[in-house]
Amino acid sequence: MRRFTTAEARWGYIFVAPSLVILTVFVFWPIVRIFLLSLRDYSLVQPENPFIGRQNFETLLSDSRFWNAFRNSVYYTIGAVPVTVVLALAIALALNERLRGFTVLRAAYFLPALSSLAVMGLVWQYLLNPDIGTISYWMQKIGLPPVDFLQSTTWALPSVTAVVIWKNLGFDVVLFLAGLQGIPEVYYEAAKIDGAGPWQRFWHITLPQLRPTTIFVVVTSVIASFQVFDQVYVMTRGGPLFHTETLVTYMYHQGFEIFHLGYASAISVVLFLFILIVSAFQLRLFRYSEVA
Repeated sequence: MRRFTTAEARWGYIFVAPSLVILTVFVFWPIVRIFLLSLRDYSLVQPENPFIGRQNFETLLSDSRFWNAFRNSVYYTIGAVPVTVVLALAIALALNERLRGFTVLRAAYFLPALSSLAVMGLVWQYLLNPDIGTISYWMQKIGLPPVDFLQSTTWALPSVTAVVIWKNLGFDVVLFLAGLQGIPEVYYEAAKIDGAGPWQRFWHITLPQLRPTTIFVVVTSVIASFQVFDQVYVMTRGGPLFHTETLVTYMYHQGFEIFHLGYASAISVVLFLFILIVSAFQLRLFRYSEVA
């Protein structure tokens, strides 16, 4: 293996330095700072912020609202990620057939991903309104009673989850479509010569070749699901009765509404470590499957 000369190494460090400075200031130091704040009774409304060690984390263990938010985040992730991945793959497979209007369809699916989550939350808040919403109007047209989706303890979380699936679907479709177009056509031609049917080609060629794309889509989708905030805050503010409150909205409440920044930092540390563990498990699972 070729060894870099001193001059080459020096220029490498020079080119990398600006990125390292930006990462240190805006990523690494804030993470360290959050860990430090989680060990203090830090509040914007009190003059002193004493060191309390692990007390914030001990409080979390008995905080029923924290566990409710954690449970909602898990339900939201379990409901959103598998549906989004399966639908995105199915739509990408259809678009990959080069149907008429392919470009228009691809743009139509990707358009919601370009829109702001907050703006889309407001639009769907209107659509789901039981009095003036379009969905309630058509429900009444077919003889169904209007439902206040966002104020129902039964329908609020599924409604928010459905909106996020709709919002993120296009981005995952484009990723899967890029992965499909990167598969050499010669594999499919050889499989057809050997007599393989559509399902066999999908199972033995498409899925294995899409493994890197699938890993990326699943891991990033899980991370994004546990960090959901915008649409929940805009559409329901965590209601009704905290049935849609997630870890991030609860962290926001603690940190920026009642100014308990130390406790909010402890929540963010737990969320960070949980996402880290889940992501590592997913990567290890995919790696094991690939080896197997």
